[in-house]
Order: sequence, then structure tokens, then C-alpha cells
Amino acid sequence: MDSDFDKLDAAGFLEIWQHFDADDNGYIEGKELDAFFHHMTTILGPQDKVTEERVQRLKQRFMSAYDVSADGKLQIQELAHMILPEEENFLLIFRREATLDNSVDFMQIWRKYDVDCSGYISAQELKAFLKDLFKQHGRNVSPDKLEEYTDTMMKIFDKNKDGRLDLNDLARILALEENFLLQFQLDAGSKVERKRDFEKIFDHYDISKTGALEGAEVDGFVKDMMELVRPNLTGPELDKLRAVLLRHCDVNKDGKIQKNELSLCLGVKHTP
Repeated sequence: MDSDFDKLDAAGFLEIWQHFDADDNGYIEGKELDAFFHHMTTILGPQDKVTEERVQRLKQRFMSAYDVSADGKLQIQELAHMILPEEENFLLIFRREATLDNSVDFMQIWRKYDVDCSGYISAQELKAFLKDLFKQHGRNVSPDKLEEYTDTMMKIFDKNKDGRLDLNDLARILALEENFLLQFQLDAGSKVERKRDFEKIFDHYDISKTGALEGAEVDGFVKDMMELVRPNLTGPELDKLRAVLLRHCDVNKDGKIQKNELSLCLGVKHTP
């Protein structure tokens, strides 16, 4: 793309994102989207008259190419792919062949980088996370660039501006898919249906296939279960609720939740 975007860096990208995501909801949509493509039309054809027809034509062309989620909105990774030069596209490291669709995987990442177990990811911890991601993708990033990318990520995703990331902030960064438990009604249906749903649920969180939930598996289950009633769960809250669940469900006190223990907690009859 031969335009003013060719020399765009992380800081410049941040300015564009914050300008057009006017309501700070994590998407450029509706009137914001029209305003963005009006701006794009001006940049890509400065000598031509900007008409509504040209704006909508450009919008349709770019959205069909870059709106990967096909939701009619631009997510931050989609916008980055659209306008950031390849060498500056630090958000490309979050594109994955398979989406992050299990909270267990998410909690493994969370526990690894919340080094001080504060229940939050600090700027230093985020920098370590980004450094490892760049290394995994075979990209050498200078200390100055790593600092710039960390600062940009904090400014984009730290929604309450307290200088640290909480569970929901990191979930947005990693594009964690919708809560797995939303598809079930644990207190409804016949006994057969509840048992069938329980088997699906346990199998989803028991990624080690040991017949017991432990470590990040318990974390992932607690996160999804509690977010059904408390959408903005924090790290410290999750830790407290995890302890409560273990206290009530871990009958044999081995630090794990066996399948039969969880079925008793959820009131579902389990037959080994």
C-alpha cells in the first residue's frame, strides 16, 4: 500500500486506533468505521473528490479482505494487518493457526507470566511475554522496540488505566473465544441431558485426560463458571474462588478435582 501508512510505527498506529475507536470498546464499528474509511479514501486518493460512493466501495473492498471474523467490525489485529507495514506489525505475533478456545490454555499463559502471583500482569511481565512471543516467531526485536511495543500494548489494552493488565485485558489480547459454558444449562433438562452435558464439560477442561482437574485446568473451569455470573472477574477474585471450589469439591484433599467430586458438586450423578 503506497500511502501515508507506509511509515507508520506502533505509536502512530496507537493514535489511529484511539482516534477511530471513539467509544473505547475494542472495535471500530458503525459510524466509527465510516469515518475511518472516509479517512482512508482521502489518503489513498488525495487528488480525487471524496464521495460517499467511493468511501463505501473502499470499505466493502477492504472489509471483505481484512474482516477475518466477518462481524462487520474491525478488531485491532485486523486493523493492524490492514495498515501497519510488515516489519512494524507487532500485533501479527498474536495471529495463530488455531484460535485460543480453551480457558485452560489461557490460564496456563496467565500463570506463567504473572510471575509475582499478584493476580495482574505488570508492564515488566508483559514485556517478558512479548519477548518470548517474538522469539517463538523468529523475530529479533531491539530493546527500544520491545519497550515501545510493550508501552503501546499497555495503552491499548489496559482498559481501566491502572498500569497493569487483568484477566479480561489479556483475554482481549489473545482473542480468547466465547466462554465454553455458555452453551449449557446445568440446572435444566432431563437427568440424561445433564449427565451428557457434564461429560462434555469435564472432557473440555480435562485437557491432560487424567480424569481429574488440576492446576490450570481448575483455573480454567473456575474462570468460565464464575464469569457466567460475574463477567469482569479479576485475578485475585479467581484465586479466592478457586480455593473455595477446592475446599468444597476436593473431598480427598489431593489438590485436584476428580470427575466424581465435580459431579457431586454440580449435582450430577456420575457413573464411572
